[in-house]
Amino acid sequence: MISIYKSTENGLESIEEIVNGCWINLIDPTPGEIEKLTALGIPQDFITYPLDVDERSRTEREDDGKILIVIKVPVYLGPKVDVPYTTIPMGFVLTDKVLLTVCRHPHGILEEFSSGRVRGLSTAKRNRFILKVLLYTANKYLAYLRDINRTVDALEDKAQVSMKNKEVYELLKFQKSMVYFTTALKSNELVFERLYRSQLFKMYPDDEDLLEDVITENQQAIEMVNISNNILSSMMDAFASIISNNLNVVMKFLASVTIIMSIPTIVTSFFGMNVELPFENMHLAWIIVIGISIGVGALVTWIFMRRDWF
Repeated sequence: MISIYKSTENGLESIEEIVNGCWINLIDPTPGEIEKLTALGIPQDFITYPLDVDERSRTEREDDGKILIVIKVPVYLGPKVDVPYTTIPMGFVLTDKVLLTVCRHPHGILEEFSSGRVRGLSTAKRNRFILKVLLYTANKYLAYLRDINRTVDALEDKAQVSMKNKEVYELLKFQKSMVYFTTALKSNELVFERLYRSQLFKMYPDDEDLLEDVITENQQAIEMVNISNNILSSMMDAFASIISNNLNVVMKFLASVTIIMSIPTIVTSFFGMNVELPFENMHLAWIIVIGISIGVGALVTWIFMRRDWF
């Protein structure tokens, strides 16, 4: 799907034709749409590279000045999948006339920009546009990381009283997401550092400050993901021990109850044998037998409680 936008006096507006200074947003394009853009002089590889879900973050420059920037952006796939949070490539193709963004799936960052809610956005200032998207991307990682931490905290409360592996499996899903985040953020960092050092495209002082903010936010995201990942790894080990301990406590309780409940059976069986026994000629001998059972059971219960076996 091709969407074309251009900044005007009334803000960001959607247009039908490609003009100079416009922003072309390409989502999961068809072969016909790719052919239409290649007819404008955009290399086909620059369009197809970001569509590969395994594409790494990198930059590339053609001899005629066209630039490709590929980064990894975070996406939320929902709570039911094996990896709730993952990353996908997003590409920026920069020419002397237009800016092209390419992604296989619709993404909240591009939707935020296309909605016109981003202040000070100009499609004519293509370099600054890219830097703002990069900054939003770094902030998106931090936002998703806060969501993961809140979910993990909720799972922590459940795991303290759990005797099943469900919570551990849930934590494993988020640990996978952390691995994807860590890999993506580090590869993005290399791209940002290259943009800063190599001056891949011309930047004004405000653009340089914006790129520094991007690098700072990305480094913060890397540190936060590393901290959360280490905590999550330790938490999974602790939860496995907690679940095992909870099960042991239940088994200890059931074993204690079984022993105590067997005492009346032993006593009554002893007095029910076909031999002469004390109290058998007494009219209320059964009360004595019950009393002995209760007394022995109470004594065993007291011993178990003193030794913390019950």
